[in-house]
Amino acid sequence: MSLPDLASQIVYGRLAWATVAATLLLALLDVLPVRRLPQRLLAGLLAAIFVLFMLPGAASPAYWLTLAFHYPSGLLFGCCVLKLRQHWDGQRGGGAVMMPPLAAAIAVSGVILYLDAMGLLTQGYYYAGFGPTAAPLVALLGAAGCALAVVRNTARPQAGALLTAILLFSLLRLPTGNLWDTLLDPLLWGWAVASLAALAVARGTRRTAVRDARLPAPAPAGDLNTLSALGAAQPSSTIKEHVSGN
Repeated sequence: MSLPDLASQIVYGRLAWATVAATLLLALLDVLPVRRLPQRLLAGLLAAIFVLFMLPGAASPAYWLTLAFHYPSGLLFGCCVLKLRQHWDGQRGGGAVMMPPLAAAIAVSGVILYLDAMGLLTQGYYYAGFGPTAAPLVALLGAAGCALAVVRNTARPQAGALLTAILLFSLLRLPTGNLWDTLLDPLLWGWAVASLAALAVARGTRRTAVRDARLPAPAPAGDLNTLSALGAAQPSSTIKEHVSGN
């Protein structure tokens, strides 16, 4: 087991938490009914957040966030950078950084690892991330797959974020020396689950709209009254015809 250098851990923690905090703030601005921030104001806001989080010791919010939540995963760091890039380019709301295949993989992996960490599976999956053979092999295969996706332009931003996370682990052992801490953390897992839930709700709403569109439109009240009147008049007219025929 090889642990990262403490100084690089501290620098990474401050930079990663600043990026996560900036992403959450801009996501909140997306929800609120406010205009898009001017480029200069956005740059000043981001600079203020990063300066605040780079303060030394307990003066930095990253110090307390690290005590409470440990370090953000490298993949969460990369995904937040993608969201910040979308805001900077003027894509308010942005595209789907958390794509369904990536979200599904994170959600399933998180359930397995967290159940194992709580002792409900007891297979040692989390501690295998410190392993001298399996973890580097998985990282190598993952990096090769990400590089291939980037070359083929298949989900290139997401593949680039994942590749960056794997390189942080492979070269600097960040954030903790465990492969799974590089690829997963509770915030990232919550983001993935929320994305899948939102996708399921959107698909359900779309199916309901399509089903309602296929149903025949109800007849107007006037037509119903006319049909009822005709139906009521038919028996009497038939009886009159029989009487007149007799």
